[in-house]
Amino acid sequence: MKAFRMRFLLVSIALCFCTVAYGQGQKLKLDVREHTLGNGIKLLMLEKHDVPIVSLRIVYKVGSVNEHPGITGASHLFEHMMFKGTEIFGIKDYESEKPLLEMEDELISGIAVEKAKGNNADKELIKQLKDELEEVWSKQKELIVKDEMWSIYLKNGATGLNASTGNDATYYYCNLPANKLELWAFMESDRMKNLVLREFYSERDVVMEERRLRTENSPFGLLIEQLNAATFTAHPYGWPVIGWMSDIANMKKAEVAKYFKQFYSSNNAVIVVVGDMNPDEVIKLIEKYFGDIERQPPPPEVTTVEPEQRGERRVYVEYDANPVLSIAYHKPAVGHPDQYVFDVISAILSSGRTSRLYKSLIEEKRMAVAAHAYGGPSKYADSFVFFCSPRHPHTAEEVEKAIYEELEKLKTTPVTAHELQKIKNQLEADFIRSLESASGLASEISSYEAISGWRYINTLVEKTIAVTPEDIMRVANKYFTKTNRTVAILVKKNKGKELTDENDKG
Repeated sequence: MKAFRMRFLLVSIALCFCTVAYGQGQKLKLDVREHTLGNGIKLLMLEKHDVPIVSLRIVYKVGSVNEHPGITGASHLFEHMMFKGTEIFGIKDYESEKPLLEMEDELISGIAVEKAKGNNADKELIKQLKDELEEVWSKQKELIVKDEMWSIYLKNGATGLNASTGNDATYYYCNLPANKLELWAFMESDRMKNLVLREFYSERDVVMEERRLRTENSPFGLLIEQLNAATFTAHPYGWPVIGWMSDIANMKKAEVAKYFKQFYSSNNAVIVVVGDMNPDEVIKLIEKYFGDIERQPPPPEVTTVEPEQRGERRVYVEYDANPVLSIAYHKPAVGHPDQYVFDVISAILSSGRTSRLYKSLIEEKRMAVAAHAYGGPSKYADSFVFFCSPRHPHTAEEVEKAIYEELEKLKTTPVTAHELQKIKNQLEADFIRSLESASGLASEISSYEAISGWRYINTLVEKTIAVTPEDIMRVANKYFTKTNRTVAILVKKNKGKELTDENDKG
């Protein structure tokens, strides 16, 4: 979470902000122009004419939070699939490929039906169907133009070409020379309208390998997954963005195609354009290429609410790696006034070498090699999380106790005016730096639009500056309690011991 610094006002004006009076200082207001197409696509534009580039974002308001058991990981898989092409991109001859795709679906279905018979399955038939499937894939491979969309973008000067999936949204990034905006509109509208799920099953295997690498064979990734699973017992924030392995392995094209149609619709999408452009011309361009995309029924809302936690939860994850401590406390969603206080608390505890955790745990007590606290905004009620790596011979439990001691100080002793002002200045400066480029502006606008609406950015100055020592004490006492926390500790496999928390504080 980032905020701003007032002494950078002149820089902010150059970045297409307008200013209005606010108390003894100034209030920064991002001058974004909005336009909504008839099919529901929301267009956000901000002019920035210092360099002849445009930074482009397409945001689909869909993430792992919108999935359900059986298709966890679908949003992340579609992040991959969106680069596989359409009827005109990524293929030499779609008319020749189309019957192969139909045969693939029939063979996959036939194999699944036969396997479902268990001990009565005809193994010879399964082998025959698999051989036919391999032959179909071989023929399809001859028609595929690998990574054609990437290649076209790169040949036309694209930078920052990427995509990412989170709990609340999926983002597609691209920075281009300003005179290539129409190329982008043509390609992206075609991808939204005519995506072809080619190489679905091979890409599913790629995602499974990614999960093995980043989660199952990563001690830190495994710890995070188990921490979230224990922290959220009802809300979908409890399952991983990449999905559970069994769900990925059994995901079928037909099922996730329905998911795609429902959530990757025009009325669930936002386009962000920042840079050297004329908004009126951009509106005409977006209407021309995206205006005929069919609107879908509104996707269902997430209605599950995580119940109040009524006791500490502890998880021990065995792995052949050095110990790591993680602690999660439930906190409210974006829009709640306490979120601004959590932003300040996070910075007080772990922003830089002058932060409390660094000075106490790493420099003075020398019991940790890394300590971090984070509690940024999310669309739904989330968690404030600590991660800490103990320094040998100190244990995770010793570090845990030290963290609770730091939290007790927040509860009982007001933060000094000097420390609080320093932190606010730091947060403000970080935010201004994030807005120095068109790419940074586009990313901030799209990120906040996905979870709360981009105007949230315009409240950061006043809300962050308004945080008081009393606010910090109140929030610390309300949320940093034993009954509201979940602790997950990575321990050496076969070398772990029964551990108990001797400190009931925090």
